[in-house]
Amino acid sequence: MRDRLRIIAAILSTPSLWSTALRVAWRLIPTRWWRTRPHLPLPSGAYLRFRLETYYGGQTARFAPEDVLKYLRWVREWG
Repeated sequence: MRDRLRIIAAILSTPSLWSTALRVAWRLIPTRWWRTRPHLPLPSGAYLRFRLETYYGGQTARFAPEDVLKYLRWVREWG
């Protein structure tokens, strides 16, 4: 939970990435998300584990706010 708050704080402190963050969040919403618990538009756990493994080399790692901002900058430039 604390990691998520740190990531949100990092994004909120970078206004130039707000629109990119919203676009990325929108793309991560699974199709028909309302049909599965917890009935929230959140990316699947399998997708997040895949991202952790491909970026950090393992599923036990945690997303760092700096890495999320770096990813958002990359999306803004190339997306």
